[in-house]
Amino acid sequence: MPRETISTDRAPQAIGPYSQAIRVADTVYVSGQIPLAPETMQLVSDDIERQVDQVFKNLGAIAAAAGGGLADVVKLNIFLVDLAHFALVNERMQTYFSEPYPARAALGVAALPKGAQVEMDAIMVPGSA
Repeated sequence: MPRETISTDRAPQAIGPYSQAIRVADTVYVSGQIPLAPETMQLVSDDIERQVDQVFKNLGAIAAAAGGGLADVVKLNIFLVDLAHFALVNERMQTYFSEPYPARAALGVAALPKGAQVEMDAIMVPGSA
């Protein structure tokens, strides 16, 4: 099956040997996004709420470049340096998603690139919402 690279300058550029997203058939696999501002490639803030919002914005920009939106996300993986922020992520998630919510996993990790407190990756099917 052919693979298509999805890329946008409205989300941070890859900081390693990977693509922002890859489409295979009707499914788009979005690489992990940390809270980098696409314009500066720097963390938006040390504040966890601003970091979570930036990650959702980055995921949304890539979803749009793939011809969809966050409503088309069917699976979301969340990585948190501090699981005490789990409730905040749930709260912020409700401003970006509505029912039916995507399937999801949330994991505690020791560290993330560039000192980020949160990272998320996603699987989406554009047009499935």
